[in-house]
Amino acid sequence: MKAHFTLLLVALSLIGSAQIQPPVAKRSAVTDTYHDVKVEDPYRWLENQTSPETRKWINGQNRYSDALLKNQPSRPYLKRRLSQMFKIETIDAPTERGGRFFYSKQRPKDEQAILYYRDGLSGEERVFIDPNRMSRDHTVTASYVDFSDDGRYAAYQIRHGGADETVIHILDLKTNRELPDTLPLANYWSYSLVGDMSGIYYCPHINLVGVRVKYHKMGTSASQDKEIFGAGYNAEIGLGTSLSENNRWLVISVSKGWDKSEIYVKNLKSDGPVTPVVTGFDSLYNPYVADDTLYLLTDKGAPKKHIVAYDLKDLGAGSHEVVPAGSDSIDGMSTVGGKLFVSRLHNVTTQIAAYSPDGKKVGDLPLPGIGEASLPDGEWKSNLAFFSFNSYTAPGSIFSLDVAANTRRLWHQTKIPGVDTSKLTTKQVWFKSKDGTAVPMFMVYRKGLKFDGKRPTLLYGYGGFDVSELPHFSSTAVLFAENGGVFVDVNLRGGGEFGEAWHQAGMLGKKQNVFDDFIGAAEWLEKNGITNPSKLAIEGGSNGGLLMGAAVTQRPDLFQAVVCEVPLLDMLRYDLFLQGPQWVPEYGSAKDADQFKWLFAYSPYQHVHQGEQYPAVLFDTGDSDTRVAPLHARKMTALLQWANGSRKPILLHYETTSGHSGGESVTKEIDHRSLTLAFVFWQLGMHVGGGK
Repeated sequence: MKAHFTLLLVALSLIGSAQIQPPVAKRSAVTDTYHDVKVEDPYRWLENQTSPETRKWINGQNRYSDALLKNQPSRPYLKRRLSQMFKIETIDAPTERGGRFFYSKQRPKDEQAILYYRDGLSGEERVFIDPNRMSRDHTVTASYVDFSDDGRYAAYQIRHGGADETVIHILDLKTNRELPDTLPLANYWSYSLVGDMSGIYYCPHINLVGVRVKYHKMGTSASQDKEIFGAGYNAEIGLGTSLSENNRWLVISVSKGWDKSEIYVKNLKSDGPVTPVVTGFDSLYNPYVADDTLYLLTDKGAPKKHIVAYDLKDLGAGSHEVVPAGSDSIDGMSTVGGKLFVSRLHNVTTQIAAYSPDGKKVGDLPLPGIGEASLPDGEWKSNLAFFSFNSYTAPGSIFSLDVAANTRRLWHQTKIPGVDTSKLTTKQVWFKSKDGTAVPMFMVYRKGLKFDGKRPTLLYGYGGFDVSELPHFSSTAVLFAENGGVFVDVNLRGGGEFGEAWHQAGMLGKKQNVFDDFIGAAEWLEKNGITNPSKLAIEGGSNGGLLMGAAVTQRPDLFQAVVCEVPLLDMLRYDLFLQGPQWVPEYGSAKDADQFKWLFAYSPYQHVHQGEQYPAVLFDTGDSDTRVAPLHARKMTALLQWANGSRKPILLHYETTSGHSGGESVTKEIDHRSLTLAFVFWQLGMHVGGGK
């Protein structure tokens, strides 16, 4: 009876969507020529985010999406369950400086996390900064960025509405007063306080210009800050700095995309010149310093990465290998308590081993299960470290680590009332992509669930920038599984799960492999009796939003519903806006004749065809996205609404106070996420309260 009632509600909703119409976007005659190829762009006017015409259209789109989504019958249930999962106590692993411990914590009543500190690990908890008092709509967030060696001074950043740009302040905890050395609103790629508080090294990014390394002398005006590195680099080059624990070495990383970098160092004690260590952009190098040794995690000569070391006092002697490559890709490293901790991915799950400074393995870090663990974080000369662990069915845990004894102790366990994860299970399966490549994915569902080819399924993907999709706790996975559905997370090429070769197989001219992998995952789910196109929804954001656009335009028949968040969609123009130039090494640019060919071959905005039977699509973006220009979602919404030959809705949910990096209050996040899931539940015909 409940199933029939749900179908009735779906039918009524479809009737409603036929009666409620979105605002019609005018089409304009704009044509660009790329290497003798003429390309139309009928919605170029929607690139102007502030024009009255665009704002009127956005407001109309929000009224349309709200009319269809806000009163969906599943939404009260979704808001209630999400409130139970989000309005809990969460805490980050602490950072210790001079015996003082700094961390952030969010209590059930808080809309944003509060910054705290303690004198001693078991000392009294004290509020450092409470951003909940900084705005009425609770869209201001705060986070620590660095600390003085003695723990007296802490630098923190204030962010508004999820924008990447922040303002950085420094607080003196002895006097409880802010220093005048505030850095103005900018997108800071790195920030390092000199331990004795003599100065600050930082890297501001300017859209379409690039990143520079600057030095601020304490007590002076920021307008007098000196640029010490980066002159001449274009907007495609990224820069970051790190300061050694002994405050002697400034390490500068120069990145060209996510797979090539250079490393430079500067001896601060002798005020030496900026000296190259590795140049040429031939491989990826990630730096770590312990005393006067520079460790580089690199894929130079080792696609699954190895670790080499340099004596910073004698760079001319060259490097030597410390930790060799193995069958599993090295995912990262940290230097804590006189040891090197090395994280490897074994079948897309974390394993961490400890090594002596000369590369001798001294043990494995004991983890509580199969999932995702962070590397131990602490200081080289301290025996105390912290790391976190979670999985699809295990909320986050934070452990303190005695490095010398290699023993862990639970420091904090996230508890979610009303969620019984013992009833859920996770399964990893492998399938063959279009070219025969074996690709893994994780499936989360209720124990004992019978697969009948009709299970509501949500397929998630990202596939790019060397990002690895590891097993992590997900409220969406829990909600889907609780209601008889299946949540699937696929490890697409373009990520870092199996080393740099896996990443490179999904970038530049090989980007189509990512889309083929995702389509292959959907086909496997249908072929193996899990679901079918009428019960399959997909979701992805940012680079994953590009994936959604490609899936919609290449295989609209495979999916019932699509959630496309903060996406890249017009790949011929993406590098003309905001941080787009930074991604040219990953995607290519239409300015180049050869690169134009592969971008034009898949760019979603250029592959929408009038009359095609498209699935239901929900685009999700916002004004404060200063990373991926919201114009992509605006233009694609207008184009799909014009072209769609099916009766399924094409919706745009457009936030005016949040962006790429979040910034929403907990209440707003619950409201927002319940809207997204209500769209999916509606389109898949899911009834709430526990599907059979």
